[in-house]
Amino acid sequence: MGDLSPTGLERLDPPLVRALRETGAYGGGIYLLAERERILRLAVTSGLPTETLKPWLRVDLDAPMPLPDALREDRLIWLPVGEMARRYPQAGVVVPYPFAACYTPITEGGRRWGVLSLVWSGDHPADLNTSEKVAVDVGCRGLAQVLRRAEQAGRPLRVGDRPHVAVRPRGRTPDPAEAQAAAEFAERLPEGCCALDLEGRITFANATAAKLVGAEPARLLGARPWEVLSWLSDPVFEDRYRSALFSRQPGSFTALRPPDRWLRFQLYPDVFGISVRITTATSAPGARALSSARSAPTRAGALYHLMQLATVLTEAAGVQDVVDLVAGQIMPALDAQGLMLFGAEAGRLQILGSRGYPDRVREHFDHQPMSPATSPAARVLADGVPAFYPSPEDMERDYPGLPELTGKSAWALLPLIASGRTVGCCVLSYAKPKAFTADERTVLSSLAGLIAQALERARLYDTKHDLARRLQAGLLPHELPDVPGLKVAARYLPATHGIEIGGDFYDLIQLGDEDENDAVAAAIGDVQGHNVTAAALMGQVRTAVHATAGAPPAEVLARANRLLTDLDPGLFTSCLYAHLDLAAHRARLATAGHLPPLVRQPDGQVTRVRLAPGTLLGIDPSADYSALEVALPPGAVLLLYTDGLIERPGVDLDDSIAELAEHLADAGDQPIDELADSLLRHAGQQNSRSDDIALLLLSPT
Repeated sequence: MGDLSPTGLERLDPPLVRALRETGAYGGGIYLLAERERILRLAVTSGLPTETLKPWLRVDLDAPMPLPDALREDRLIWLPVGEMARRYPQAGVVVPYPFAACYTPITEGGRRWGVLSLVWSGDHPADLNTSEKVAVDVGCRGLAQVLRRAEQAGRPLRVGDRPHVAVRPRGRTPDPAEAQAAAEFAERLPEGCCALDLEGRITFANATAAKLVGAEPARLLGARPWEVLSWLSDPVFEDRYRSALFSRQPGSFTALRPPDRWLRFQLYPDVFGISVRITTATSAPGARALSSARSAPTRAGALYHLMQLATVLTEAAGVQDVVDLVAGQIMPALDAQGLMLFGAEAGRLQILGSRGYPDRVREHFDHQPMSPATSPAARVLADGVPAFYPSPEDMERDYPGLPELTGKSAWALLPLIASGRTVGCCVLSYAKPKAFTADERTVLSSLAGLIAQALERARLYDTKHDLARRLQAGLLPHELPDVPGLKVAARYLPATHGIEIGGDFYDLIQLGDEDENDAVAAAIGDVQGHNVTAAALMGQVRTAVHATAGAPPAEVLARANRLLTDLDPGLFTSCLYAHLDLAAHRARLATAGHLPPLVRQPDGQVTRVRLAPGTLLGIDPSADYSALEVALPPGAVLLLYTDGLIERPGVDLDDSIAELAEHLADAGDQPIDELADSLLRHAGQQNSRSDDIALLLLSPT
């Protein structure tokens, strides 16, 4: 144990290397679940360039990525060639290369440790074979055992600042004489040849290669070609290198070495790096000359990274979504340890969201006056000019005391400019001093533009969403009447996505005088559409039902129908009306195209009330409705609901109702409020909803 590193992560090398060998995967990684955080952190990697993995050093458990999906769903996720881009477009944008991958949860006895990821070349078959699946399973169990034993020994494995690299054993290591002979062999070849490691650095170059590219061998060693040769600064070279690395397929490209010499580069990858063959070439029609005029070239990785971030931010709906996406995906990709997102409200700073700062720091900046600009965020908001502070000394010079207050050592303050005006300020901070290169500043400035557009859309969304919800809430009953002899629970749950409102409604109407309160009416319905018009019509339907409540159920629906057809709103409404006689323990129900209610009898048996369907309200003014009477003895439960509770894509409606009835039966004899919550949880376990949920539970005592 004394020979272990501070993290102890090298203990995970044997099961990972074994899994790589036995599955034939060329690379992989081990992600561990961070304590007290909903984050997966890359702990160990092998066969993959760590620089390319920066966007995935930390992955939020709620991110739409295969890693968290595998852990949340507790299953192996297999992505054959081309499937990544289809199922997970955010990741597919960053690595648009042909490769196959699987992601498997590392679990043991209900304990979730993390995820094992393995990557295969672009020519892998469409499915994993049996031996590969067995090897993956054995690898995950071996990793779980190592993690458990380390924890039991009081030395749990820790994820470091950078992932530990597990080096696969080479087939053989040549002795010095053989290595010298290999170098001499390469020098005698008529073409240039060089070797790149997995990070793209040149580890060997023969004299012919150096002569062809016009650089001394000593200048090439240890450098990346696109960094040391300005005429290779076009992203196409790095793109081809990345393509060869991820697909493990040979590749090539032709480049112009100024002023007029064309060179052909052929790339041959394996698990340790890439061999590059360099020869002279004749320019083919349409061949692309690479510019040598760039002083600060934009890297292919940076371009892909920005594309990923643009894709991520398009999914943000509200301001909190923007904050969560920047914190969960952009911060880890940029190696930032702190985030503050500012807006301006009534001449004062407003913190829209933050990560990596204690409450006292947030309280210091929140609601701080914009003028005078006593903080860098206020200055950036006022001037609209980005500011970079590479060290605490730089920040201390302009804003004394701020480094000590924040506990950070470097800052990038980015104005968020949309539609020609500054809508906010994004502050990214770092635990250690950081020199912001010209390339990094360009990327960060571009990133700020993406965040600004997302933030402006999000604030508009939040404003509309708040207004719409207030309107809908105002039209629903604030509280239901307290009816002696009747237990009641009602729930309304907005849809999980979309900014519009729905027309779902419910109501409970006490009939007769307070002294004669043995009758009550209940209604539930759903107006077609998801907009303000639908919400307004919902209010009119409730009013119409209220006005005629107490009449026979079929007559109530007929009168409401005639009113709606006279108004001609252009929308249709489903509605179910129930008249409960609490003294006789009976209920008469009629429906206008609404979903059938469910009744759970005191013995636990659940039945679907088979009502004549009836015409939707607002279509035919002469429509007739019929009613059906059912027994509702003490202890029985009547469930009225809207389609948001049961509808799922690709699932038959009858099957969904049967599943709901089964859940109602299995719920047992629990308090009515707990039963309502249980029904909502059951709906939440299904796929994301695009419709609101309304439900009403009635139980005579």
